[in-house]
Amino acid sequence: MDILWWIVVIALFITSFVALIYPVLPSVLAVWGGFLIYHFLINSTELSTFFWVSMGLITIVLLLADLFTGSLAVKQFGGSKWGERAATLSIIVGTFVYPPFGILLLPFVVVIIVEYWQQKSFPDALKAAIGTLIGFLSGRLAEGLLQFIMIAWFFLTIWF
Repeated sequence: MDILWWIVVIALFITSFVALIYPVLPSVLAVWGGFLIYHFLINSTELSTFFWVSMGLITIVLLLADLFTGSLAVKQFGGSKWGERAATLSIIVGTFVYPPFGILLLPFVVVIIVEYWQQKSFPDALKAAIGTLIGFLSGRLAEGLLQFIMIAWFFLTIWF
């Protein structure tokens, strides 16, 4: 039976990385699902309190970084508050519109429209939209790196 649970744990870890590209659910939830299945169904003594607290802190950092990277990048590239809000909302909507490309294209197009509508020049609107794209991609890269660290830490903890 342990083999079946291990397959589920590994599948959840793989799903967490797939969710970086197709983010229907927060990818870190899949990582936590793997941790919890291991803890409750395979071995409840391996993972220490230090491990759980550390994973909780990394998760908080990951979620906050994911939440703010897009809007911060729009701001850094000269976007307005409305551009920041439009970027965040269109990333959420883009998840369901022509995935996985909608999550890249929709925020880009929406930020151009919002910034241009606010009487900015097209080059300035384009610059803010590029900031949205850079922010989203850098956020995904950071999230993937943190997930990798979490999963590696998990395996190091149970093997050593």
